[in-house]
Amino acid sequence: MSTWRDDPNAIPPWNERPKCHCGFRTWLQVWTDPLPQGKKGCRFFKCPDIDDDFKACTFMQWIDTRPLGRVSLKEEQERRVRQQQICLKGKEDELKRRRAELGQREAALKIQEEQFQAREAQFKREAEE
Repeated sequence: MSTWRDDPNAIPPWNERPKCHCGFRTWLQVWTDPLPQGKKGCRFFKCPDIDDDFKACTFMQWIDTRPLGRVSLKEEQERRVRQQQICLKGKEDELKRRRAELGQREAALKIQEEQFQAREAQFKREAEE
């Protein structure tokens, strides 16, 4: 049975992606530059670089080590579609993570608001007495 590492069209599940030095799950990307020679079209993991202190993380880990051979126009178009899918999947994953974070923050704010309202009601009762 082949795994996502063997299939150049496969996108690895989030929980199987390595963590960078920042502690984040890495994004899967496709190398688009002509240099280094032979790496164009190869997949790699990269830090999402979303830390709050604005320091760039340089974590990068290659998945594909073989250079691509000559490909037909159709194969090149399919590769570009896969690249866009990988990029989109990375953005969807990041959006999902941020939405979950936002949900946690909203829940915490709701609890704080309820506690504040309870204290406010208690102060009003005490002031009336």
